Amino acid sequence: MRTVWNVILGPIITEKALEMKDDPESYGRAGNDRQMLALKVAPAATKTEIATAVSKIFGVKVESVRTINVQGKLKRVGRYEGRRPDWKKAYVTIAEGEKEIVFEDTI
Repeated sequence: MRTVWNVILGPIITEKALEMKDDPESYGRAGNDRQMLALKVAPAATKTEIATAVSKIFGVKVESVRTINVQGKLKRVGRYEGRRPDWKKAYVTIAEGEKEIVFEDTI
């Protein structure tokens, strides 16, 4: 059985992800005042599992979840090739009127 900490592996801390979290109208989301989180999740996690895990961890209502399967990059060291593992990304939209999420407080 998966716990909420096995479903959500951690936040994605990139410039784009932090701007999406902090600025509601960034990246073509004009007129949208909801907060959006980018999270690294377990590859076998479903959208409903992700939504319930975010609700339990952060104590907010989730409006929608979008997931992406990311292919691992091909890496070389000299003549040897290898691959990084595949992983799953989730964009979670928090419902309107909920409290603002700050990663330092919870994760």
